[in-house]
Amino acid sequence: MSSSTVVLVHGAFLDASGWWPVVLRLLDGGHRVLAPPVTGRSFRGDCDYIRTIVEHVDGEVLLVGHGYGAAVITVVGEATNVSGLLFIAGYALERGESIAEMRDLFAPAEASAYLVATVFAGEDGARRTELTVAPDQFARLLAQGLPADESGVLAVSQRPISDSVFAERASGAGWSVTPSWGVVATHDRLISPHLQRFGYRRAGCRAVRELDAPHLVTQTHAAEIVRFIDSILDEIETRG
Repeated sequence: MSSSTVVLVHGAFLDASGWWPVVLRLLDGGHRVLAPPVTGRSFRGDCDYIRTIVEHVDGEVLLVGHGYGAAVITVVGEATNVSGLLFIAGYALERGESIAEMRDLFAPAEASAYLVATVFAGEDGARRTELTVAPDQFARLLAQGLPADESGVLAVSQRPISDSVFAERASGAGWSVTPSWGVVATHDRLISPHLQRFGYRRAGCRAVRELDAPHLVTQTHAAEIVRFIDSILDEIETRG
């Protein structure tokens, strides 16, 4: 069993419970696991919060980020106790780059036409916009292959993301100092598979797995994800 703690960072439109198929298998394998929440209202705030969680872990951490969470771990990966990064169907940003800048290098993903904007008043009174995926399109766009009852629950319990996070710039690029790996979801309709491959190449990922999966690859292909995590932990232990 690895001595590292696996810290799982969820993406947009989900909360930390979305990791349950992965967490279940990791715990069964005897791993130490944390799956903290992100708010999706401030990219910098989410990065600062996850870094605080990571730096309070006793020992090394393998950071795993899905979707928007991959952008978060890009920044947090500079923490000194992070021994590896695993990007899953997500954004491996360059220092100073925003999600919007990376996203706009590629043709719009199909899901972009089905985002629903909701305006609300923030704590400071300023009007802000949060995005969700149209519930009647959620299963088709993000969760192909999941049972209808499961995708239905996810569709109506989405954790919105603020549109402002896409313009915030990454203050670091953990992959420049920390070994990284990647998973491409080849049927992703939310984040282009071409974007995923581009980011992982740029990050110099040591290995990339391509899975015939939707954006919610963490649920449809949890066993494959956990096997990849196990192999990464073995490599980290051997290297250490």
